[in-house]
Amino acid sequence: MKTKTIWGLAAGLVLSLSLLFAGQTIPKAGLPVLTTSAGQSTDVITLNIVLEEAAIAYDYCDVPTPEMVADGVGLGGRKSADTGFYAESHTDLAKYPVGTQFKTVIFAIGASLKGMGASGLTLDSEEARLRKVIEICKQKKIFVMAVHIGGGATRGPAGSDNERMIDAVAPFADYLVVTKDSNKDGRFTKIAQAKKIPLTEIEYALGLVDIVKQVLQ
Repeated sequence: MKTKTIWGLAAGLVLSLSLLFAGQTIPKAGLPVLTTSAGQSTDVITLNIVLEEAAIAYDYCDVPTPEMVADGVGLGGRKSADTGFYAESHTDLAKYPVGTQFKTVIFAIGASLKGMGASGLTLDSEEARLRKVIEICKQKKIFVMAVHIGGGATRGPAGSDNERMIDAVAPFADYLVVTKDSNKDGRFTKIAQAKKIPLTEIEYALGLVDIVKQVLQ
């Protein structure tokens, strides 16, 4: 059996179990999509791998500004050589030409002080940046999807760096997807219930593959 077939069967099983647990309908958002980090952890790399496994083309920037998000596909032609960010554009330009407004922005939540330092950020400046990016998403009616797939390693006590990243993004998302280990204390469940946000809990990051297919395609 081919590797991709095994991945597909496993992802389908994990997705079915996660939906059975969550009891939620997966919302539809659409393409094009921008992926980014909330906290500069390596979980955004996992998110990008998930999209590639799902055969979904995307744009990526580690620290996009509101202006870059507003500029849509291609991020206004900005290149990684510019100071302060790293960007990639894989979006199918035949379908979504440069400048097409993003329909979805996906945030991978997870703090890394090392990652923030490498990007010239502090916890305070990262929080401020995220607020501005989410604000432009709301203004332009861009669907905000937030994922927490780092498990307990990217959780912590109240007020810690990881919890501050959750506070900055999760309550303002249109859809939350978290691993079971990330939600052991039910924190994301409480946020989802309080803000009436659809929530899907998955066993592993692998469960994201079929979810992003349904959300984006």
